[in-house]
Amino acid sequence: MERAFHTMSVHTGTQSIDRAAQLLVRVVESARPLAVGELAMASRLPKSTTSRLVAALERQGLVQRVTDGLRPGPVLLRLAQRGLPESNVAELADEALRWLADASGETINLAVPSPAGVEHLAQRDSRHFVGITSWVGRRVPLHCAANGKVFLAFGAAPIPDRLDALTPHTITERPALEAALAQVRARGWAQAIDELELGLSAIAAPVRGADGAVVAALSISAPTARLTSDRVDALTPVLLEQARALSRRLGNPHFERGAA
Repeated sequence: MERAFHTMSVHTGTQSIDRAAQLLVRVVESARPLAVGELAMASRLPKSTTSRLVAALERQGLVQRVTDGLRPGPVLLRLAQRGLPESNVAELADEALRWLADASGETINLAVPSPAGVEHLAQRDSRHFVGITSWVGRRVPLHCAANGKVFLAFGAAPIPDRLDALTPHTITERPALEAALAQVRARGWAQAIDELELGLSAIAAPVRGADGAVVAALSISAPTARLTSDRVDALTPVLLEQARALSRRLGNPHFERGAA
């Protein structure tokens, strides 16, 4: 009896792995984001089963929810970059990080979206004593960080169901956040002032992969007293240019040299 139960458990587990793999392949091979209902229908699985398997894939960073459905997650995106002539997105971003650090004197970060929030992959430190801290390996909520707003605005991550208030300046109402994200899309970059921490401000720009999707963000962060509106005006064009340069290195055709 015990042996039969063990055999049944192994079979059930293998079947779940097969089904999850099937869903993952469909998401990866699709030319557009797929809704959970579409996945269930294409795979001939109950929607409840599909939702459960998708949730497991999402927790591991293999898929992520965007505005229109599901697309490959940050783990697969990072893996895909390893097929490029240079190793991965963090290595490809090294020149942009160094250039921005020299130009601004502030902390520069490269981040990607993850199921748990903004994941920081690489950093160049500020030259100032105030403002030097390591963000690499740390995850922060999407809605209160400049790079997180980039991911939300351009469909690289879904708006969280719960918007916690970290500071009195954190946006916690969904309509207000959606209005802020519309502004990010209109101007092409994001800003956060005293939202993640009082006294901390940042600006961020999207980095696009070969298919045009936002896969990462470059950001400049500094004490709010230093990142004034005048400095934001001066640094934003530099940040956008370096984000476009990194997008070119990732094979984005819209940012080829000489393109309009």
